[in-house]
Amino acid sequence: MGLTAEKLRGDLDALGAREPAVAAALERVGYPEPRLRERGFITLLRTIVGQQVSVAAAASMWRKLEAELGEGFTPECLLERDFDTLRACGLSRQKQSYARSLCALVAAGELDLHALPADDEEAIALLTRIKGIGRWSAEIYLLFAEGRPDIWPAGDLAVQEGVKRLLGLEERPAEKATRALAEGWSPQRGAMAIFTWHYYANPAM
Repeated sequence: MGLTAEKLRGDLDALGAREPAVAAALERVGYPEPRLRERGFITLLRTIVGQQVSVAAAASMWRKLEAELGEGFTPECLLERDFDTLRACGLSRQKQSYARSLCALVAAGELDLHALPADDEEAIALLTRIKGIGRWSAEIYLLFAEGRPDIWPAGDLAVQEGVKRLLGLEERPAEKATRALAEGWSPQRGAMAIFTWHYYANPAM
């Protein structure tokens, strides 16, 4: 089902019932929109393409890739292209290394993105076998593409800043502290993460 608008609302209402700061923040900024992405290697590949470049640059690279490989292309299609062909699409040597790592794992059947382990930490461990996919990218994928309800990307700076503002902290908590602060928000930490982004993006509401 994923974190639909209905699921988000229900989880945030549950959090607000036991966390006054969440209830007050919901009154101020309202409920966030769901963030849903397609499950599969294309979503992860787009993550790799978009790393450390602007949204416009990432979109341009993706258009060139689709023009070269075809819409709905397979991992094998990318693996068959040589360095210069992918370079012409805008992919640097590093991005090509990451993209080939992802596509090779999927093509070899070592990574089935439609049958990841149900345990979140096991799924994260499997996803981070891909070059260029760290814990944060793995958590974002599980949260948006799989709608896992208890994923908490504590290393995200906007999540950390959102938690700081939400709880009225003097300083932005580091990743370890952000993870610890959220223990009481389980099993609805996914909805809380989406809400912290929403809260961070709407300071004047």
